[in-house]
Amino acid sequence: MKLTHRQAVITMVASTLMWSIAGVVTRHLEQARGFEVTFWRSFFTMLSLMVILPVLHGSDLKSKFQQGGKTLWVSGLCWSVMFTAFMMALTMTTVANVLVTMAVGPLLTALLARMLIGHRLAFRTWVAIAVGGVGIAYMYADQLNFNDMKQVTGMLVALFVPAAAAVNWTLSQRAQAHGQHVDLVPAVLIGAMISSLITLPFAIPLQATTWDIGLLATLGLVQLAIPCSLAVVCARYLTAPEISLLALLEIIFGILLAWWGAGEVPAKSALLGGSLVIGALVFNEWLSLQERKQSQLNQLPLT
Repeated sequence: MKLTHRQAVITMVASTLMWSIAGVVTRHLEQARGFEVTFWRSFFTMLSLMVILPVLHGSDLKSKFQQGGKTLWVSGLCWSVMFTAFMMALTMTTVANVLVTMAVGPLLTALLARMLIGHRLAFRTWVAIAVGGVGIAYMYADQLNFNDMKQVTGMLVALFVPAAAAVNWTLSQRAQAHGQHVDLVPAVLIGAMISSLITLPFAIPLQATTWDIGLLATLGLVQLAIPCSLAVVCARYLTAPEISLLALLEIIFGILLAWWGAGEVPAKSALLGGSLVIGALVFNEWLSLQERKQSQLNQLPLT
């Protein structure tokens, strides 16, 4: 699959739109709740990837599992945490709270990369981390109600998603820095398998209706398997800052879809705190992109 830059941008936007449907679809479930929701979505993601990955990799897929080693399996474990925590959080708090909490992911990744692999952070990134932290702290403080701890618990569970993503991304960069060219795409399949196995015992007795299973099968295929595969392809044609900026569209799309399709009006604290987080990320990534462009211009030969 070969794309132009413009086609890659359009494909990435389409991927974020598919990622963002989880909240609104979950709100229309009839009987499935908690761990059962997570189980069915992960299960159908696994089935979908069992078809998609052989198409993408062909006969090389088996060798990629064999060559991946510990890095591949740790990455798969990170994916399983993301799959499980995301759906569990959606059953505890609002879509807006979950998505805004996840927006802190790039900042956590920057901090973890600084601590574990020595990546130096620009001053603008430290400022973005501080502003994003204020936004998240404000949102959590406003939601702190000891008479309804379910909201706060849901946001705390949602934090596992960006934390696992930060570990996953740092792991990938560390492997590349040590000359380990590991294809981590099959790790998504491993993550779906682990998530299914872990949540199944807690999901029993299964109470999902036929309608529920249809919705969760749609999430497994359309909300995870397809967009994750497309995003991997887009990463070959887009820079990391471009990917980061485009990925933020998931938050905007997700909140709007839950508002429009499920009548879930976001709290003022979520909008304000989320604006601080997203604004800090956009500003940081925009400056980073400008610096890269300027560096490329400086390297052009003078005529």
